[in-house]
Amino acid sequence: MKTSSFSALKKKLLLDPAIRKEYQRLGSEFELVRILIQRRLQRGLTQAALAKKLKTKQSAVARLESGSYNPTISFLNKVAHALDTEVVISFIDRQKVGVHK
Repeated sequence: MKTSSFSALKKKLLLDPAIRKEYQRLGSEFELVRILIQRRLQRGLTQAALAKKLKTKQSAVARLESGSYNPTISFLNKVAHALDTEVVISFIDRQKVGVHK
């Protein structure tokens, strides 16, 4: 079986218009997950260590990072505080980011 990088697989999958449309629809969720994982790793924290700071279970952090959990802004603020960061929310015109209906 040939292995390929995630970015190569992503590029191939996004050639399909239906997949590309759904990916764009979920773009902000994917970006949130990517940033959370990136920040946690930059801080040298495991999911378990972050969970301990949040006074929750590792499985809750795993669900958050998998995108299968829809967090409240309050919870995101707790995560941001535990990662020594701040939550910034903004609304940007779709045309400016290249997203169409």
